Amino acid sequence: MKPLFNLASPKRSLLTTATITTAVVGAFWLAPPGALASDASILPELAVTGPETILVKTLHEIADSRMDSALSGIEQLLKTNPNFRLAHLIKGDLLLARARPINNMGDTAGAAQQHIADLREEAQARMRHHQEAVPRNMTPKYLLRMQPEQKYAIIADTRKSRLYMYRNVGGEARYFADYYISSGKNGSQKLKEGDKKTPVGVYFITANLPREKLTDFYGSGAFPINYPNEWDKRHGRNGFGIWLHGTPSNTYSRPPRASDGCVVLANQDLDAVGATLQVGITPVIISDDMEWVKPGDAAILRDKLTQQLERWRHDWESGNIDAYIGHYGRDFSTGSHNLAEWTKHKRQVKAAKSWIKVGVSNIGMFLYPGRDDLVVVNFDQEYSSNNLSNKMKKRQYWMKENKKGPWKIIYESAA
Repeated sequence: MKPLFNLASPKRSLLTTATITTAVVGAFWLAPPGALASDASILPELAVTGPETILVKTLHEIADSRMDSALSGIEQLLKTNPNFRLAHLIKGDLLLARARPINNMGDTAGAAQQHIADLREEAQARMRHHQEAVPRNMTPKYLLRMQPEQKYAIIADTRKSRLYMYRNVGGEARYFADYYISSGKNGSQKLKEGDKKTPVGVYFITANLPREKLTDFYGSGAFPINYPNEWDKRHGRNGFGIWLHGTPSNTYSRPPRASDGCVVLANQDLDAVGATLQVGITPVIISDDMEWVKPGDAAILRDKLTQQLERWRHDWESGNIDAYIGHYGRDFSTGSHNLAEWTKHKRQVKAAKSWIKVGVSNIGMFLYPGRDDLVVVNFDQEYSSNNLSNKMKKRQYWMKENKKGPWKIIYESAA
């Protein structure tokens, strides 16, 4: 096997195609032959300068055998981010390679192997992202309709260790930025307290916890989300304390699988994201496999659901109780009432009304990750009748009871 680092050779050749396909594959970059070329066309995501940009640029310079430039870059990175452990490892390898060939990243006697393996995974996740450009002509499958008051949406992809920010432009989702993240030690699909998994679903920011109210472990702040949500509770999932938060002061970033279930960002990244978050409004959609679709495909489902929601509003306002109840699925629940109980209650309420007015505005629609048949719908409801008037934020879960059937409401409550 050819050495990964061999600065002692006359040509100072660090990484050859053969090395990429042997020592590197499965251990460091997981790049196909030639994928680490330093040409700018291979770096579509390096437009914004930052620690990750410098790190990835360094790795490309290593692949291109530009060792002096790579070492200079990594040293500059460590001046501004002295707690970046992955950068320290790369610098150590670059220096060690001056004395002897290195066959793998972190090829140092006595080093904790799990620690090295974690850093390799982080390098791999960061490199993979910069080899796979975010599709700017596509939209996240989950963002069907963004509420007018909602400025941004957050989507976390646990498989790729990436958090994406999308900006609301007239109800349409536009790519804004993305960041490296760490998530649950035992993966995703959280089921119960203590399983050290990150949940998958549609959630919302519930609070903003500043640094002063937290220990150093959480870094520059934390943003709790509403796990378990209504869908989680229906399926018996429990646990608590799932947050977006930062890293301790001695740690720039954590390995891809290192949290007890939270989504963890570098402090400077959390600060950037946190400045856009709105308590009670910003959706945090957590997926274990990010999906994009053409904007037109999302519009088809959005328009269909918007029409369905309008029919629900119209049937309620018109006093046609049978048509109104027909919008609710057989598995409907409010958390305390099933469909039969809900129907009985609504018929009793209707008997006391001589007229009803229902207004629906500020609508948001979010497709549930991993499903094509479940959508979370948020809106502002303005209700008035001959004996009652109120305004509220409402949340509904719409689901298709079968592939060819209509969408039905299976959950409804105040948001």
